[in-house]
Amino acid sequence: MSSTVILVRRHRLAAFFVLAYVLAWAPWPLSAAGVVPESFAFFAGAPLVAAIVVIGIAEGRAGYRELLSRLLRWRVGWTWYVVAVGLPAAMVLVTGLANTWFGAPVPDLAGIAWTEVVLMLALRMVNPGDGALGEEPGWRGYALPHLQTRRSPLASATVLGVLAAGWHIPLVALGELTWIGLPTTVVITFLYVWLFNRTGGSLLLVMLFHASQGAFTYGMLGFEGADARRLDVLYLGVVTLAVAATIALDRSAWRTASPSAVAAVREPAPVAARS
Repeated sequence: MSSTVILVRRHRLAAFFVLAYVLAWAPWPLSAAGVVPESFAFFAGAPLVAAIVVIGIAEGRAGYRELLSRLLRWRVGWTWYVVAVGLPAAMVLVTGLANTWFGAPVPDLAGIAWTEVVLMLALRMVNPGDGALGEEPGWRGYALPHLQTRRSPLASATVLGVLAAGWHIPLVALGELTWIGLPTTVVITFLYVWLFNRTGGSLLLVMLFHASQGAFTYGMLGFEGADARRLDVLYLGVVTLAVAATIALDRSAWRTASPSAVAAVREPAPVAARS
């Protein structure tokens, strides 16, 4: 057995994060050198691949069954489906309304192509190169349950938020994400953790949340110029208020995660003795 396999089995969570970063960032310098197109400069499906690889090395079939069971965990009550799909949309709408306080025009919701929004949500659920399927099996399906074996949900959300935000840094350099998107990623991670724990560790529900977040964007509200540039800051404020509300109104959710939202504790496979 190679030393790399032994290291991964003993430090599976660290191995996951390192691999997620390496796979996502590796095309970046190649793109800068003109070896690969700029459209391939960042691999968004890296957390999914990293989880699959680390589970295969460290946990095997039992780990895959656990991840799949989270994906198929759909009996969580219809209200949580409303939260998963509706909360991202509501935060965007509140951001748009807040923008009118600074002189922006009232957004024309009737002009939104709602059919395209729904189609985008559905496509993000099945596209491994997009955030919902490409990221969530790694961040929330694998890393979060392992973080919560030793940490509270609040501490786990903090660690995961910082690491997930750092993972997005190349997108800022590539102009696909504004710098304020990094603290926004940290803060919104708390909502993902809250939803994941309150649905008994449902990967399906956080994927819906992520897909909805990408489908309902404030870009569809039609703001331009200074009114559009203001939205990033306003959205960060709205997300922060939403997180503060969950912490203030649902304190028990942040103390201890339910057993179903914590990874099964498995000892590393025994190392074969050398003759």
